[in-house]
Amino acid sequence: MSTTDHLRALHDQGFTLLPGILDGPAIATLRALMDRLQPIHWDYIGLVDDHFKCVFNRGPEWLPYLDLPGVIELAEAALGGDCHLVGMTAWRSHPGFIGGELHVDHLAMELPESLLADPAFSLPVQICTAHLYLDDIDADLCPTLVIPGSHRAGRKPCTGETSWRGKSAEAVLCRAGDVLVFRSELWHTGSRNRTADRTRYLLQVHYGQRMVAQKFSPYLAFRFNPDVLAACSPRQRRLMGDHEAAEYD
Repeated sequence: MSTTDHLRALHDQGFTLLPGILDGPAIATLRALMDRLQPIHWDYIGLVDDHFKCVFNRGPEWLPYLDLPGVIELAEAALGGDCHLVGMTAWRSHPGFIGGELHVDHLAMELPESLLADPAFSLPVQICTAHLYLDDIDADLCPTLVIPGSHRAGRKPCTGETSWRGKSAEAVLCRAGDVLVFRSELWHTGSRNRTADRTRYLLQVHYGQRMVAQKFSPYLAFRFNPDVLAACSPRQRRLMGDHEAAEYD
């Protein structure tokens, strides 16, 4: 599929799967980087999962995952050539991990479903997330669950809601190195790790339109790592927020 095809899927289905973005050596490198992480600020190593925020700021070795070929072109096509990073989270989900309920990551405003159902209306993408899977994802290893087209619901799912327009959540089964890109209004969730001895390794990269604020924890105390900034390409600096002057600067 071309970038145009993937962009059409984002608008029609709310998500798209990009196969084979990472090769074997890149997968091994990223897994090793995640295994070396230690918690800071609000990060944690838990009983069934480990969660690390803003890992792009840990060192220059994380920079290649900001603008992976195939992924960054889709992000820029969906969000604009001046889009930027709004987060990068490393996540390990161990046996016993529970997952969660259907949710949306961000809904700018509620809209009538009748408007969103009109094929003449195209809802702009404001935020999208890339899931970089570092394991083969089967039905037992925490597959991401999505409801195709649910970004057109115009609202968040209610507590306990498991379907939309008769559609139930579908598991995204994929191979290590595949990348799932989905828009922030899509109804989705993580699912259980039912395996006895496998941990799901996942890197989440979140992109937003320029006017979507970058909210890097711990917020006022956040400081860019100078070693990271020194190693950035021009595109990576823009993703970090080094924009040209505009109306609200």
